Amino acid sequence: MRRRLMIAIAGVAAAAVMLFALPLALVLQRSYRNEELLRLQRDTIAATRAIDLGAPGRDPIELPPTRDQLAVYNAAGQRVAGSGPARADELVRAVLRTASPADRAQDGRLLAAVPLLVRERVTGAVRAQRSDAGAMRDTHRAWLALAGLAAIVVALAVLAASLLGRRLARPLERLAAAARRLGDGDFAARAPRGGVLEADQIAAALDDTARRLGSLIARERTFSADASHQLRTPLAALRIELEAIELRGEPPPELAGALAQVDRLQATIDTLLAVARDAPRPTAHTDLAALLSDIETRWRGPLAADARPIHLLTRTGHPVARATPAVVTEILDVLLDNAHRHGHGPVTITVRAINHWLAIDVSDQGPGFTDGGDHVFTRRTASRDGHGIGLALAQALAHAENGRLAITQRSPPTMTLWLRRAVSDDEAPPGEDKPLTGPGSTTTP
Repeated sequence: MRRRLMIAIAGVAAAAVMLFALPLALVLQRSYRNEELLRLQRDTIAATRAIDLGAPGRDPIELPPTRDQLAVYNAAGQRVAGSGPARADELVRAVLRTASPADRAQDGRLLAAVPLLVRERVTGAVRAQRSDAGAMRDTHRAWLALAGLAAIVVALAVLAASLLGRRLARPLERLAAAARRLGDGDFAARAPRGGVLEADQIAAALDDTARRLGSLIARERTFSADASHQLRTPLAALRIELEAIELRGEPPPELAGALAQVDRLQATIDTLLAVARDAPRPTAHTDLAALLSDIETRWRGPLAADARPIHLLTRTGHPVARATPAVVTEILDVLLDNAHRHGHGPVTITVRAINHWLAIDVSDQGPGFTDGGDHVFTRRTASRDGHGIGLALAQALAHAENGRLAITQRSPPTMTLWLRRAVSDDEAPPGEDKPLTGPGSTTTP
C-alpha cells in the first residue's frame, strides 16, 4: 500500500508539474527572445544616428562600431553599405513601405530593420543581424532552474506520500497482526487504535468478533468437557457390565466385538475432546506405515465379512506426518467406514509423497459421488445417500491438523487426506507450500 500510494502521489505531482512547467518553459523562451529582439532593435535605432544617406556618392557611408552585422539599403532596396543580402529582403521592404521598425527571429538569427528618415521622408533602411545564442543561453538557464524546482516539488511530494503512507499503513499492519493472532486462536488479542477513523472502526469490529468468538469457544469447550464427563460414566459402567459377563464363563461370541466397540467409542471421545480443547501440536508426528498397518489389521475382518479385500500400498519410504496419531486414525476410520457402508469391491489405501506433503488415498469400486461430491462434506443430520456428519467431522479434523481432505476422483470414488511431511526445512523442497488438490476439488482420470 505504501508503494502504491507513493507512486500515485508522485505521479500526480509529476503530471501537475509537467502541465505547469511545459507552457512556462515556452513562455520563458519567447520572453527571452523578444527581449533580445527589443535590445537589437534599440541598438539598431542608435546606430542610425551615425548613418547619413543625404549625399550619396560623395562620401562613403560610415557604419558605427557594433557587434551586430549591419547593412544599409537605399529607398530602392539596394544595399549601399555593410554586409547582408544585395537586395532588400522581405523585412527591409516592409520597413521601407511602412516607415516603421520591424524584427523577427529566423534560423537561429535575430533580425531587426529600422527606417532612415530625412525630413520625415524614408531615404533608406538599416538592417541588423545578431545570433540568438544569448537568448538561448538565458532560456537554458531558466529551463534548468525550472527543472530543479520541479524535481524539488516531486521530491517533496514523494516525501509527503511516504509519511502519509506510513501513517495510514501502520494501523492496517497492526490490524493484520491482531487478525493473525486471532486466527491462531488467541481470542484475547485486541487491535490497537491508530488515530485513523476507518481503521479504528475495523479494529473495534475485530475486537467485538474476538470477544464473541472467545465466548463461543469457551462455551463449546465447557460443553465438550461436560459431555465427555457425562459419557465416560455410562461407558465405564457398560464396560464393567460387559467384563462381568465375560467373567461368568462361556461368554457369547459377540462380547469381544462389543468390548472393542466400547474401546473405540472411548478413544473417539478422547480424541474429539483433545482436538476441541487444544490447538494442533507442531511437534506431534505420526508414523503412517505403522498406523496404517494397524488400521489394515483392524478393518480386514469387517471387510472380509462382506467378501471385500483391503490393500495397503506405500509409494514412499518411511512416511512420517506432522499430525496427531489419534486424529489421523479417527479420520481414516471415517473414510474406511464410508467405503464399507457405501462402496463395493476392494478397498485400497495408497500412501504417496508430493513435495513436502503426504497423500493418503482411500478408494473402492463403488458408484462414486454425484454432482462433484462436495455435498458429502456438508454437516447435516442425514441425507438421501446416507452420509451424515462423519465426513464433515473428518474434514474438520484434517483442517485442525493443518491438513486437507478432498475428493480427488468421483468414480471410482477416491478420497485423499493431505498431511504435512515431518521433514526439516533443509529437506523441504523450495517453492511448495500447499497440496496440489484443495478441499472440495475433483479430478477426472
